[in-house]
Amino acid sequence: MASLKYYQVTVFVCGWISYASTYCLRKPLGVIKADLHKFMNLTTTQLGWLDTALLFPYAVMQMILGPVGDKYGARKTFGVCIILSALSMIFFGYFSNFVIWFILLFLNGTAQSQCWPNVTKGVLGWFSDSVRNSMFGMFGTCAFAGGIIGTMIAVYIQANYGWRQVYFYPAAGMIFLGVFTLLFFKQPDEVGIQVPGREAADSTSKSASATDSEKPKMWDLWKLPMIPEVSIAVFCLKVVRYCMYMWLPMYLLQALNYSTTMSGVFSTVFEIGGVTGSALIGFALDRYYKGQTLRGIAFFVLLSTVGLVLFMLTSSWGVFFNSVFMFMAGFFNAGPDILLCGTVPAELVEKHNKNAATATIGLVNGFGSIGTCIEGPIIGAITAYTGWAGMFYLMIGLSACGTLATYKAESIFRRINKPTTDFIAGV
Repeated sequence: MASLKYYQVTVFVCGWISYASTYCLRKPLGVIKADLHKFMNLTTTQLGWLDTALLFPYAVMQMILGPVGDKYGARKTFGVCIILSALSMIFFGYFSNFVIWFILLFLNGTAQSQCWPNVTKGVLGWFSDSVRNSMFGMFGTCAFAGGIIGTMIAVYIQANYGWRQVYFYPAAGMIFLGVFTLLFFKQPDEVGIQVPGREAADSTSKSASATDSEKPKMWDLWKLPMIPEVSIAVFCLKVVRYCMYMWLPMYLLQALNYSTTMSGVFSTVFEIGGVTGSALIGFALDRYYKGQTLRGIAFFVLLSTVGLVLFMLTSSWGVFFNSVFMFMAGFFNAGPDILLCGTVPAELVEKHNKNAATATIGLVNGFGSIGTCIEGPIIGAITAYTGWAGMFYLMIGLSACGTLATYKAESIFRRINKPTTDFIAGV
């Protein structure tokens, strides 16, 4: 038992720190957009395409390369991808060419595409099913804390060393974290430990693996009950989250007249709400929505939509109201997003076929991330022709669609009216 606790803590902490660090190579782009616009004469449309350069491969490669983690293992895949991500961005600031920046961001997105599916599988493998929502809600804080840390580091480097250095120092640190991951992010089968509460799942997985040597194809996974609805909900939530990540500092600077430093720092209020929501919503679901996870998630997404509406309506009322409703929107966006692209798809397949877990998580999160890769040029075009209000109308509409998609998945679950693992077929 002591050995199990040691590995649970070690893997949780290692995974948390390492995945949080990936945002140190995502968030700087949002921070330096105003500099690229001012000093490099990039248009808002070009800035949007830089978003796409990072986020398009992140989305698509999750679906294409999903089986890589199942083949080589979560530890090796996660660690190597962190190192490759760092190497792709370490010299970003030494160039002044839009095409080169586009290529480097593309390589960065490709490397990071395998981080989330593999860290999810790696962490979930150490905990019983009964605490998954609570545990993974706590773990999911890494995505939002990483965003805050990444933004703060980028703002500090930008203010003291200039925008060209915002990628160099985080990339150098991530090389070390990649090695750290390769050494310590071990899995139960690598150390010969069986996790209580997962024996049945493991035995079922072994039986399925013995009788079915072929890994499922993406189309087979897409046909599983609720996977399309969950994927659409993740798509909507991620567009909203990345709009706030990539454009909120510039919105605060240009529309609300915040200073450059203040706009970068204050934009993290959305992510502070995300950290808090990710940590608490998992516990709320386990306590108040047992057996009704999707219903609870749909309700929380609806509250995020309300938060966005209130933020838009009160944006001119000052810092206090901006803070309250930005926090609210982040709180109720983050927790549902993390669970819908983490525990929910894992539960849909893992007990039937363990070898499909990473691929399914990659499919759902990858499909959702397609939204993040198209938000850049879309928001750039919208703000160019309609102003900043158009961005908020889009986010509100997408958040409402995410609510409806989650309710649809919940209604399918109720119609089937059986435990998830009883009706999964085709994997």
